[in-house]
Amino acid sequence: MKILYIGNQLSKHGLNKTTIETLGPNLEKEGFEIYYASSKKRFLFRLLDMLLTLFKYRNKVSYVLIDTYSTKAFWYAFFCGYLSDIFKIKYIPILHGGDLPKRLKLNPRICKKLFSNAYQNVAPSGFLKKVFEEHGYHNIIYIPNALEIKHYNFKSRDNYAPKIIWVRAFATIYNPKMAIKVLSRIQKKYPNAQLTMVGPDKDGSLNTTKKFAQELGVEVNFTGKLSRDQWLELASNSDFFINTTHFDNTPVSVMEAMAIGLPVISTNVGGIPYLLTHNQNAILVNDDDDEQMANVIIDLLSDSLKCSLLSSNGRKWIEQLDWGVVKKQWLKMLY
Repeated sequence: MKILYIGNQLSKHGLNKTTIETLGPNLEKEGFEIYYASSKKRFLFRLLDMLLTLFKYRNKVSYVLIDTYSTKAFWYAFFCGYLSDIFKIKYIPILHGGDLPKRLKLNPRICKKLFSNAYQNVAPSGFLKKVFEEHGYHNIIYIPNALEIKHYNFKSRDNYAPKIIWVRAFATIYNPKMAIKVLSRIQKKYPNAQLTMVGPDKDGSLNTTKKFAQELGVEVNFTGKLSRDQWLELASNSDFFINTTHFDNTPVSVMEAMAIGLPVISTNVGGIPYLLTHNQNAILVNDDDDEQMANVIIDLLSDSLKCSLLSSNGRKWIEQLDWGVVKKQWLKMLY
């Protein structure tokens, strides 16, 4: 079976890999022939490439998979879905945007055109599935993001130090400055506390965050973009993973942190509480509450038993999201 996958293939331009570069190859391993669009860097060129590729393969593919985001990239999904509908091709939006609920409210007619005419809408979190159903969409199925667990070595820790890692693209919606504030607060009690921030710049936030760290007088290890293997190796020398985002769905970096045994402390936003369970496999704090997040880490530093419980529970939960399990849902839908 042949499939066209529409999404942002931008890792070669220094950005993090998105689902198109993980799910696509996994589907290829299951025997699907996948065509891709697009790796063009500029917004307009990428949109044109997507539409031209869709036109090129319109009579060859059985499905069009479309990574669907909530901000500017939403328009890729809308126009590609519209064209797929014209060509009578079954298209499947894969809902990634943590702020898609806002899009449903702001653009109800446009969203209805895209999502109602879809063959299926795939929600990687129970949160988005619930929100879409509340807006009247019933052609929606929950298929979680998946990892290949065999690539993630779990590390059991006996002692925990204030060594923190943050992994995300530097963008305002992911609130990287909050991580700096958290470090600053922790260093008042643990002057040797360390923070490593991994990820490429997306909207100028990297320089803003660096300047903010200088203003607060804290030293941070900014690595830039790293491959998965590189950041996982770096993470093996860390003891806590923080997620500071304002909006979110099911971030893969959080899943990866749980897979390798890092206790996760995250803001309680969007789809996060559908992925993480407070006090069981992670600790959740209020949005933009750096004081609360810092206090959580300070408390955990004196409670290694709870840290180990979060670590082991996190790994057990993520094992349920292994590709070997999740792929069955994709195969059921596509065949």
